[in-house]
Amino acid sequence: MIGIIDYGMGNSGSMVNMFKKIGVSAILTSDPDVIANSPMLILPGVGSFDTGMRNLAERKLIGVLNNKVLSGKTPILGVCLGMQLMTKGSEEGELPGLGWIDAKTVRFNFEQSGHSLKVPHMGWNTVRVCHSQSILFSESAMQRFYFVHSYHLVCSDPGNIAAETDYGYAFTSVVARDNIFGVQFHPEKSHKFGMKLLGNFARLGQSCQPGASKA
Repeated sequence: MIGIIDYGMGNSGSMVNMFKKIGVSAILTSDPDVIANSPMLILPGVGSFDTGMRNLAERKLIGVLNNKVLSGKTPILGVCLGMQLMTKGSEEGELPGLGWIDAKTVRFNFEQSGHSLKVPHMGWNTVRVCHSQSILFSESAMQRFYFVHSYHLVCSDPGNIAAETDYGYAFTSVVARDNIFGVQFHPEKSHKFGMKLLGNFARLGQSCQPGASKA
């Protein structure tokens, strides 16, 4: 059973439906006890950074998540805003993030690249896998996913970058560190590629062991 964390940020029902479609049991929950007993977690999200962190705090979920992810090494997948909340903070807001990934979240800025592109980055785009052994992907070839975002991650440790995408310049679209994974795109809206990625995450099971980096 995968616990999909409901903290009032976006429609998480589509994530439940996607797991149902691939034959994986998942539950949408904001109950700290249910989250504490979930063997795997999804942190979805659409919206602003500070609102997301406030909602997690108001629902008393930050402590249980830190315990599950950092101490218990429970596999977790952050999606869109959920991945951004895993960083130390965002240019969008003032509150600190969860700090699980040594990274900051920044707004697209095309001044140095010379491009004039619309923000948010919206629509289908390819993902270039940086590590052939990245366990979220079955192969290292380019794959297509659906994006809707104005901000992206800048990682301090290149080893945490599992995949990149080009939009004016290359940005981090997937991170992986030990049991912690994040994707900037929406796998629940990405048809066959999204189904495959979520299936790969669901099959992680016991493969995420303390100290065993899969990035």
